[in-house]
Amino acid sequence: MVGSTTPNAPFGQMLTAMVTPMHDDGDVDYDGVARLAVYLVDEQRNDGIVVSGTTGESPTTSDDEKDRVLRAVVEAVGDRATVIAGVGTNDTRHSIELAKAAERAGAHGLLTVTPYYNKPPQEGLLRHFTAIADATELPVMLYDIPHRTGTPIASETLVRLAEHPRILANKDAKDDLGASSWVMERTGLAYYCGSDMFNLPMLSIGAAGFVSVVSHIVGTDLYDMIDAYHSGDVTRALAIHRRLTPVYTGMFRTQGVITTKAVLNMFGLPGGAVRTPLADASAELQALLREDLAAAGVKGPIGLAPHQAVPGGAVGVERLTEGSA
Repeated sequence: MVGSTTPNAPFGQMLTAMVTPMHDDGDVDYDGVARLAVYLVDEQRNDGIVVSGTTGESPTTSDDEKDRVLRAVVEAVGDRATVIAGVGTNDTRHSIELAKAAERAGAHGLLTVTPYYNKPPQEGLLRHFTAIADATELPVMLYDIPHRTGTPIASETLVRLAEHPRILANKDAKDDLGASSWVMERTGLAYYCGSDMFNLPMLSIGAAGFVSVVSHIVGTDLYDMIDAYHSGDVTRALAIHRRLTPVYTGMFRTQGVITTKAVLNMFGLPGGAVRTPLADASAELQALLREDLAAAGVKGPIGLAPHQAVPGGAVGVERLTEGSA
């Protein structure tokens, strides 16, 4: 949305970095992919979905699986939500191939993470992202997460990348509000918070919205927080932020895919197993997650056994009203 109090949000304001549902044997559950996408858009009020990002287990899914997942999501919700394909790798040529495949599959945009492990210099990053943006007609969201990749996108590099007509946004997980502010002041890049604990602080310095993980479960709350903040009710936005703090901290006790799939399984929603080298949540971790959700006032059929279906399909997640016991 573009308005007097709302920053430019080319991909929408509320997006989820979606997990890739899998069966117990590790095969992708394509029916579950579609059902989860519908749930996120229709029940959790997401404007968009990012598929095959790190939360989608992109390091361990094949190119063919990525293509099928993307097509399933586009078919399920592409007429009413932005679908962004994760195409980031540490090989520029491979990322270009994925970008072209995503365009053919009907993606509305691309997410491309900083190349990981090989630690390229800033000039290499500039060439890498520019080559991907040049490869298709799709708009691009960069993804800056140096604690995962080992390399930050320098502020000066972001300013240069913002000159490209198709590089429109940055998913920011650098957790440096000063650096983010500096870039936003100098470019038209739309900033999306990529670290859930920083969601509200990022709004306060001009972020367009969120690409969230906890939004699998509390997307409607995050949507309400965005709406409250931009309508001028900062007190209510802060109350939502503080109420969700146990979810923010609890969902990142370990790798976010593990906890997200565990909670989805508790709620009878499509999640399933994780692929190695990840490991499914232990019984002890699941118990802690139940405590975290309860502390945030999140209610649902969390007593279900993992993967137990809910009659009638996916269920909504109830929330205690603010101020209730």
